[in-house]
Amino acid sequence: MERENRVYLLRHGQVKGYENFPVYGQTDVDLTEIGILQMKQMAERLSLTEPKAIYSSDLNRSATGARLIARYHDVPLYFLPELREMGYGEWEGLTLSEIRRNFPEELQKREKDLINYKAPGEGESIADLSERIETVFERIRAEQNGNDIVIAAHAVVNRVILCKALGLDLGRMYNIHQRYGCLNIIDYFPESTLVRLISG
Repeated sequence: MERENRVYLLRHGQVKGYENFPVYGQTDVDLTEIGILQMKQMAERLSLTEPKAIYSSDLNRSATGARLIARYHDVPLYFLPELREMGYGEWEGLTLSEIRRNFPEELQKREKDLINYKAPGEGESIADLSERIETVFERIRAEQNGNDIVIAAHAVVNRVILCKALGLDLGRMYNIHQRYGCLNIIDYFPESTLVRLISG
């Protein structure tokens, strides 16, 4: 059966302040030296693949990795705001412990309706994020029909794509681990999808 796409879906490398478990969301932040090394290793790992295009979130932590990968491939490189991480409103830049301390009632609301909950201050719900990501992802796949592609993105973004590929309800997205600098590989066929690697 003819493959429509192979998607090399990766998460950015380790970010500055990672040790405090920050919720950066759409806040721009740089990679640590380890994060840059993780992306250099990813670039070498993908050097023998043959993508026809590379797509990335326009946030620096993902774009850095995409640029390193692009050094090995003479293909178009696109930076798309639609591939950004989920927006967390007033929680952006806070650590998990700060959110637990300052927003206990909001966290209870989130537990009751994980998919539709929006953080205060114009946060984005998982349902909103899913719609945004599925729209841009389907457009990318259609543009690159028949091609292998690289997508450099974020943990929650990747989980949305993987849930769809695995036929999982979005409520189970946090059962999928996405470590810093990891790789997922998904093959798309006309009638089926094959997930070859998760968080590798």
